[in-house]
Amino acid sequence: MQDCSASDNPDITRLLRQHRNGDAEALHQLIPQVYQELRRLAQFHLKGNSAGNTLQPTTLVHEAFLQLFNGQQIEWQNRAHFFQIAGKQKRWLVVDHWRQSQAKKRGGAQLTLSLDEIVEPGQAGQRSTDLILLDQALSQLELLHPRVGKVVELRYFVGLTEAQTAEVLAVSARTIRREWAFAKGWLLGQLQ
Repeated sequence: MQDCSASDNPDITRLLRQHRNGDAEALHQLIPQVYQELRRLAQFHLKGNSAGNTLQPTTLVHEAFLQLFNGQQIEWQNRAHFFQIAGKQKRWLVVDHWRQSQAKKRGGAQLTLSLDEIVEPGQAGQRSTDLILLDQALSQLELLHPRVGKVVELRYFVGLTEAQTAEVLAVSARTIRREWAFAKGWLLGQLQ
């Protein structure tokens, strides 16, 4: 059986365009094609972040869908654009949820993420950082180097491969490799 990620499925682009053009049925066909991949990514990002975090992967995906399809018309370019926007939405939801839970607790446990996981998806790590500090560092990186910020978002928050990220950003895989290495070093420098 061939491993075909939802982000590789060209049908997603067609369904996004049909939905954008007013076809409500297209959304019903789209959801099953992207749901499991988004849930798998949400599970990865929330794994090991239980301190003060009551957000579950299913809830995160549902909230992201509500935000993405809340009646506003997004000019979807393709499947990669969808996963890029979904990744950004998930990042915002996790940070907002954590901020709200901390506002209620005042001084509760910090939500931490492994720096190794942030700079290398799927790798277990020992160093950790506060989610808010990471979000601030990533926001600063996006201001200074917008495409490098997108590389981090696509590789880490969306879970795209080097080749898929290169396709989305219309650059070579070598450029993505170089910018990913730069991002890892820059983020580590900011967070240490």
